[in-house]
Amino acid sequence: MDKKLNIINTDFNGLYIIEPNKFIDERGAFSRVYCEIEMKDIFCKNIKQINHSVTKNKGTVRGLHFQYEPNSEIKMVKCIRGSIYDVVVDIRKNSPTFLKHFTVELTEKNQKMIHIPKGFAHGFQTLEDDVELLYLHSNIYTPDKEGALNIKDPQLDIKWPFPVTYLSNRDKNHPFLNHKFEGIELHEM
Repeated sequence: MDKKLNIINTDFNGLYIIEPNKFIDERGAFSRVYCEIEMKDIFCKNIKQINHSVTKNKGTVRGLHFQYEPNSEIKMVKCIRGSIYDVVVDIRKNSPTFLKHFTVELTEKNQKMIHIPKGFAHGFQTLEDDVELLYLHSNIYTPDKEGALNIKDPQLDIKWPFPVTYLSNRDKNHPFLNHKFEGIELHEM
């Protein structure tokens, strides 16, 4: 079978960058976003929810969000219009990369997608106006199981590419981490 997706390992267990193999001709371009067979080793769950976000202004930050067990989720994020600086933070209890972050630029041109395993907080900053993202989730969003990290937490030391032009009131008010935060314990990976 001809593979249509290039799955790239990172230094974080379970975190992958996925690059499509694009087919281009005089009509335009075609690329695969998801294939159960090709992704069976990294995405062993059913897709339970697909979300679409539109962010109007360059410099906007959304995040850093996650869900507690039993609603933790695998998430795949793809930028379908514009470009973003995507950030994930490992919050898995006892992980060798605990509280370290990983960044990648996702754009409509590079068509990369990030595969985020359970136990990571996720956020992004828009690099231009009018950005659209698609999110594929392995679990249903559950508001009372949501958690978040503060994007300005000095312990995380995230360097955003631009000054933050917009951040929701909810995201502004997430507390900074303290010595009691040991991460989240996952029931299964």
